[in-house]
Amino acid sequence: MHRRKFIRQTGSAMAATLIADTLLASTLNAPKKKVALVGTGVRGISMWGTAVIKEFKDSVEYVGLCDINPGRVKTAQQLMDLSCPTYTNLDKMLQETKPDILIVTTMDSTHHEQIVKGLEAGADIITEKPMTTDEDKCQLILDAEKKTGKKVHVTFNYRYSPHRQKIYELIHNGEIGKVTSVDFHWYLDTSHGADYFRRWHRKREFGGSLLVHKSTHHFDLLNWWLNSDPVEVFAYGSLEFYGKNGPYRSTNCRPCPHKNECKFYFDMTKNDRLIKLYADNEKYDGYLRDGCVFKEDIDIFDKMAVQIKYANNVQVSYSLTAYSPYEGYRISFNGTKGKIDAWIHESQPWPKEKYDEIQITKNFGQTEYIRIDNTEAGHGGGDIRLRKQLFNPGADPFKQAAGSRDGAMSCLTGVAARKSIDTGLPVKIKDLSSIVPHPTRGNS
Repeated sequence: MHRRKFIRQTGSAMAATLIADTLLASTLNAPKKKVALVGTGVRGISMWGTAVIKEFKDSVEYVGLCDINPGRVKTAQQLMDLSCPTYTNLDKMLQETKPDILIVTTMDSTHHEQIVKGLEAGADIITEKPMTTDEDKCQLILDAEKKTGKKVHVTFNYRYSPHRQKIYELIHNGEIGKVTSVDFHWYLDTSHGADYFRRWHRKREFGGSLLVHKSTHHFDLLNWWLNSDPVEVFAYGSLEFYGKNGPYRSTNCRPCPHKNECKFYFDMTKNDRLIKLYADNEKYDGYLRDGCVFKEDIDIFDKMAVQIKYANNVQVSYSLTAYSPYEGYRISFNGTKGKIDAWIHESQPWPKEKYDEIQITKNFGQTEYIRIDNTEAGHGGGDIRLRKQLFNPGADPFKQAAGSRDGAMSCLTGVAARKSIDTGLPVKIKDLSSIVPHPTRGNS
């Protein structure tokens, strides 16, 4: 039996054009947008700080920085090279600076507080994912947005990376007919994955578990790719590697007596930015950035398996493992006319290819390989494209811009999975908020 195979190359020319467009966009005739940031950790001051200042200096003006840690917010001001005022009280910052846009990069469990206050103060919101961590907080955000008429934008940068956009195109162009099911398995490695168990994410009360904090990215991709809403979720999960399962234990890595034998020892003193932002400011809030991955207070899952049923009758099998030797994901879309497969490598102990490969196999034998350049920085080029859409919006042919409904549907899928693990029962999305799932998604 013979099978025709061919490879289509997607180069970086389009990517370069998009980046140049971002950096050279003409906004000279428009007044600068007043922007304020609440939450001055690494993510906030890099992705939404220095990068925004560099790329949109002609259209954006930072008017305030806020953090509950007075030392960290002052450090952030210095690292971002800003002269705007700093605050430890969000209400005061909103009242005095009156920003057009409030960027929220605080601890996940507090997102709703900052978002609602920002909306009520007349600002549009750019919030890091997940939008929030439970169904009640989600409803508060939805109600506040409706009441104020302002907008919430959720930063799903994964939608913007070139290979994921290509998958969207292939599905929506009908390359494999009607999608009927998806197999989606994500692997976090013992470097990145372990870091979630060092930081505040290790506690469910702060991050909602990785099913909310991390998987919100993956659930959003599914919702976007499939153009439908989840209706029912069933899940299993447990903590079997980190936390109480570890052979060693300490408060954090720097004073740990086991640093010579523990493979998870993390020397944050080698990272000047982490020392300046966190270690030098521990005295204000007691937060230890290099927490022990085997602390017994860890109460999130490190292995998860989720079944999702969609309103358009697509079935999804999803898993997340947080202690893999490599990082990335495998995904397979099963359709009535064929399959789309991809194994995307993000980090691994073997040489990395300079492209991501998507395989399309049609029924009765024809196979096509699409190679897409993956050498761009910032989540494969997704970060810069996302920032462009937020600060210099234009056409959105692939519906990549995400609003509060997108944020709600992705985090509620994780919330439903978490509830299912706790109760052993399936959970219906319609029982969690005022949002009614639709077979076909509308505009956010």
